[in-house]
Amino acid sequence: MQHGGLASLTGKTGLAMLRHRSGPIVAVIDPDNAGQRLDLITGISRQVPVVRNLDEALAHGPKVAVVGLAPSGGVLPDPLRVDVLAALKAGLSLASGLHTYLNEDAELQAALQPGCWIWDLRREPSGLGVGQARAATLACRRILTVGTDMAVGKMSACLAVHEAAGHAGVPSAFVGTGQAGILISGQGVPLDAVRVDFAAGAVEAAVLSAARTLPPTGLVLVEGQGSLCHPGSTATLPLLRGSQPTAMMMVHRALQTTIERLPAVPLPPLEELIELCESLAAIGRPGGGSPAPRVRALALNTARLDEPAAAQIVEEFSDRMGLVCRDPIRHGADELLQALMTS
Repeated sequence: MQHGGLASLTGKTGLAMLRHRSGPIVAVIDPDNAGQRLDLITGISRQVPVVRNLDEALAHGPKVAVVGLAPSGGVLPDPLRVDVLAALKAGLSLASGLHTYLNEDAELQAALQPGCWIWDLRREPSGLGVGQARAATLACRRILTVGTDMAVGKMSACLAVHEAAGHAGVPSAFVGTGQAGILISGQGVPLDAVRVDFAAGAVEAAVLSAARTLPPTGLVLVEGQGSLCHPGSTATLPLLRGSQPTAMMMVHRALQTTIERLPAVPLPPLEELIELCESLAAIGRPGGGSPAPRVRALALNTARLDEPAAAQIVEEFSDRMGLVCRDPIRHGADELLQALMTS
């Protein structure tokens, strides 16, 4: 359920599912774009009908309705609520990454049919403790994506490397830390729903759990959240502490020079941000262990550029930074994977 989100960053949860979810998606509800081709609206090469409302979507046989919007304040918008209610009354289950808990909404609970469920994935897991740097003892590699801003493509870059690892025969696990990543993978930790004292411990627990499925040669890929550059973000530090990464991948939107939604806040030179991330990652680690992690690759989001401009700026960043630089969505993530595996 997108409701205008196909052409807006407010729909990033649904857009991420459309781009990366391997399971079926039978329809997208977006009255603003009903009847149009998904690939022409979004650039996502997936054959999914865009319909006007829940009644039209039901003809395609859905089992679960997903709230694909991430509206400011995390409250279910009234137009979307109409379709959510209709979905529950029609016998669908519901998945939501909103800050508002739909499972505690009396009207929605009354509409829920027997055998169906409402999954509020943005809930703090039970039994959390404080971080203890336990992930540093793992034999497998641990890659954390860090970025210059929110919504620059950290999750997409991480998932692209995960897919490249699968193609290369490298055992890997993806740890989702936001609503879209958890919806796509079915597991992870909703970091922005965890109390700050337990945030590093929550990431640590998720990384340890993911690593149990891997051999020592495996790769745990941890979805980044927020940015050290954003004045409203606190997510990067617990991700660094909890994952104890062996390497990092920086994600940046080409030509962006300020925080997207706070243009008065400039971004530092990329070299300075990389140095800062590496300095922070070098402390809060057990002594005598592996070397401090470095940023080994740069994932560049070139979605707002045409192909010639994208190719040129990728080459410029590669030369300037001395790092492997690719747009993982446009150009694939094979070379990013190789650079990260050298750590």
